[in-house]
Parts: sequence; structure tokens; C-alpha cells
Amino acid sequence: MTSDLLRSVTVERTGAGQFTATNARGGAVDFGTGSGADFTPVELLLAAIGGCTAADVDAATSRHAEPATFRVTVTGNKVEDELGNRLADLEVTFTVEFPAGESGDRARVILPRAVKTSHDRLCTVSRTIEAGTPVTTTVTDV
Repeated sequence: MTSDLLRSVTVERTGAGQFTATNARGGAVDFGTGSGADFTPVELLLAAIGGCTAADVDAATSRHAEPATFRVTVTGNKVEDELGNRLADLEVTFTVEFPAGESGDRARVILPRAVKTSHDRLCTVSRTIEAGTPVTTTVTDV
């Protein structure tokens, strides 16, 4: 894989149950195990699904009209069974309101198609989950 296609983050422990993920551009997100207000890894996964598809849909619709409301809610049920811990019944719900008028009408018409296109082709996060991409883990010596 070429370096312009490789995506990478580094996760470092910052304290008991506390971590920081850093990307190659220097951005950082703190998260934890759920004992405080920080996001958990599962919540970050849900946010990644919602954020990925929100960015796709926003790009397609906002060039026609600036939304008055643009909210994406992502839910899933935690399952613990013979397959191990995982999320099931993932659902992404868009709540979008555009202003009255011709530009808002165009954005409203585009919205369902933009959501479908993001889900079916564009959103790398949800496409990866639906494809069932294997994850490889490695331990290296320090």
C-alpha cells in the first residue's frame, strides 16, 4: 500500500483507563474506559460511522442550502455471545432541516440519495464494518 493511501493513528496510555489517539497531522482525541465523561472506544466507533456519512451528505446537500438543523444519531446494541463482544443492530438516523425556498427544496430532494450513496459506496467507516474487514494484531518488543 502506498503512503498516500495508508491511514494511521497512534494510541498512547495517559493514565489508568485514559488514552490519547494522535493522527499523522497532529490532531488528538482523548478517550477512556467509561469511568468519566470521555468517549469510550465504542462511542468513538459510533461517532466515526456518523461522522463519515455526515461529511458525505453535508458535502452533497450544503452546496444547495445551508441546513438549519443537521444531526446524525448512531445507535447499536452491545452483544456478548459466543462470537464475543460486538455491536449489533447498528442504525444511523439523519435529522436534517433546510430553509424554505428553491435552494432548500433542491437540498431536500438530494438528501435521501446522498444518504444512500454514502451508505452504499462512499463512507469508508461503515463500508469497512459491513464488509467484515479482518483486523490483525501484533506485539512488538520495546
